[in-house]
Amino acid sequence: MKKSITTRFRVTKNGKVMRRTMAQCHFRSKKSSTQIHRIQGMHQTSHAISEKISKKPGSF
Repeated sequence: MKKSITTRFRVTKNGKVMRRTMAQCHFRSKKSSTQIHRIQGMHQTSHAISEKISKKPGSF
């Protein structure tokens, strides 16, 4: 469980839990440039998910 959580999420210095956005792989050819630009990068998880992740023992 520890390995899967650490590969999918990153915790910033201030404690925010960041995740990778979906649809960044080979399905990009049909998307417009504005959609691709919006998808790029990491995004902050919701408050409920970040609480679950931070409460797991040994996750980070």
